Amino acid sequence: MKIGGNTVLITGGATGIGLAMAGEFVKAGSEVIVCARTEEHLQEARARLPSLHTRRCDIAKEAEREALFAWAVTNFKDLNVLVNNAGIQRMIDFRKGTADLLRHRGEDGEDEIEVNLKALVYMTALFTPHLMTRKEAAIANISSGLAFHPMAPLPVYCATKAAVHTFSLALRQQLEGTPVKVFELIPPMVDTNLDKGARKARGQTYFGLTTAEFVIPAMKSFANDEYEIRVPDPKLAAMTGNRLGGP
Repeated sequence: MKIGGNTVLITGGATGIGLAMAGEFVKAGSEVIVCARTEEHLQEARARLPSLHTRRCDIAKEAEREALFAWAVTNFKDLNVLVNNAGIQRMIDFRKGTADLLRHRGEDGEDEIEVNLKALVYMTALFTPHLMTRKEAAIANISSGLAFHPMAPLPVYCATKAAVHTFSLALRQQLEGTPVKVFELIPPMVDTNLDKGARKARGQTYFGLTTAEFVIPAMKSFANDEYEIRVPDPKLAAMTGNRLGGP
């Protein structure tokens, strides 16, 4: 799948891995749209990449997803790549019953299952018929190394990412023979604000690859039609006995 000459929509594209991918697509000559929940993050993204098109959207909300779809296919008829990148990560201790689940939802109104899985599934359903009309198209789902090597403090996050992996496998089979290629990017630990400081709270001193260290080789794999894309982290592999550092 070529990197240049596309029209790309990236959810959660104003920060972290999404913004780094946006930068690589722009650099290659693609037109890029990013959506995010906050206008502040979108403004910061435009300051870094002035050619970006932006849209404020909470993809966990059905009405906002549908409005995003209608706006995108009306204003960007050549849209041919959907990157399902938006995600959140929460520390949940089930020994406390529902306390952590309710606390996190009360703090920011976000739920891991709704953002990481349900929204991704519905975004895919909305956009797939449009993508099938393009000569060449792609859906790229961002899962996680934690889908394969779960961590006890992050049980819901790990479960949603394992579901994204399985969904990507089945979707790839379903879309075989169509113009739509289905990619899965499987990051190791990457230094972003995904966990909102939970790594520091757990006493970690290493925060993973930089977004560039992950995204630049991942995009090369995308261009080579590698449908399951892993970027190893030698340092993390050494720390964990290669459980989390790569394939």
